Amino acid sequence: MAMERTAVNPWAWSVEMGYNQGEAVSGSTRTLYCSGQTAMSAEGKPQHDGDMASQLALSLDNLEAVLAEGGMSLADLVRLNVYTTDVDLLFQHYGVLASRLGAAGVAPATTMLGVTRLAIPTLMVELEGTAAA
Repeated sequence: MAMERTAVNPWAWSVEMGYNQGEAVSGSTRTLYCSGQTAMSAEGKPQHDGDMASQLALSLDNLEAVLAEGGMSLADLVRLNVYTTDVDLLFQHYGVLASRLGAAGVAPATTMLGVTRLAIPTLMVELEGTAAA
């Protein structure tokens, strides 16, 4: 049985913003829970101090790398949690995230939270995902 995704949206406004209120998944055989991904190099060094757009892009690259290592892609993402130290600044660069998700053809259930800080003080955004295939 192939995996089937059904968007759950009692209101249309979230779809216009690029995410679904919920995602019902049936027929999946694997679920991958990804740790929060940040703007870290392959050597574990924080990158792009003070640059939200670049941190967001690298965090997404790192999330995609974890998904790929698990045999999945952004197209399999059903849940995305976004943590940021500056919600207003993140919204200015949200197109970086929205365009990549749109290109993958997904609008995962998403939560965005403003936090005081992340594990490494120079990091400004962290992406935590769940994928199903």
